[in-house]
Amino acid sequence: MRVAIAEDSVLLRDGVARILGDAGFDVVAKCGTADELMLKVNSFPPDVVVVDIRLPPTHNDEGLRAALEIRQRHPSVGVLVLSQYVELGLALKLISDSADGVGYLLKDRITDTDDFIGAVRRVAEGGSALDPTVVSTLLARRRTDDPLAELTPREREVLELMATGSSNQGIATRLDVTERTVEAHIAAIFSKLGIEESADQHRRVLAVLTTLRA
Repeated sequence: MRVAIAEDSVLLRDGVARILGDAGFDVVAKCGTADELMLKVNSFPPDVVVVDIRLPPTHNDEGLRAALEIRQRHPSVGVLVLSQYVELGLALKLISDSADGVGYLLKDRITDTDDFIGAVRRVAEGGSALDPTVVSTLLARRRTDDPLAELTPREREVLELMATGSSNQGIATRLDVTERTVEAHIAAIFSKLGIEESADQHRRVLAVLTTLRA
């Protein structure tokens, strides 16, 4: 898989490139600015980009705006955004249309390189990778017509893990329960939310989460 990286910190940029290169990715671009990233992507789109949300010259939201532009111009390119903090408004902009091929991870919470590699690969393949803190923040938002109000605490926990991209087996391991128990929780979640279960149930969950932006 071909990956382009945009990060203004040389050490972090080279570190991410080395990790992904060792994992078998073809690192085709290492950029320090959003403009440089867009030039590379427009010239020869990679399978996925890993981009810091704040890039020169203002270190405001250049990376996020580049990510949104890539999503619009090159929908087949996966976009994984890295951020120092939970910036919920920016995260919602990124997933507002669809969570397919999108990731939003917090730098300081990436403690396992295998998990990071898996997230990049999942996004490149059209899946999603949201930091659990982002998902928890979304789930904590309240509305008068909150579609999640009927879920039990355990069902909300399962929903949160589903939204981060965890498999049923991964959820079972994390919660120390059987996979059949996880399946029962998922069935209850979809029943309460009025959503039909299907093979793309994780994406349907993300679609529910994005409705919480209202």
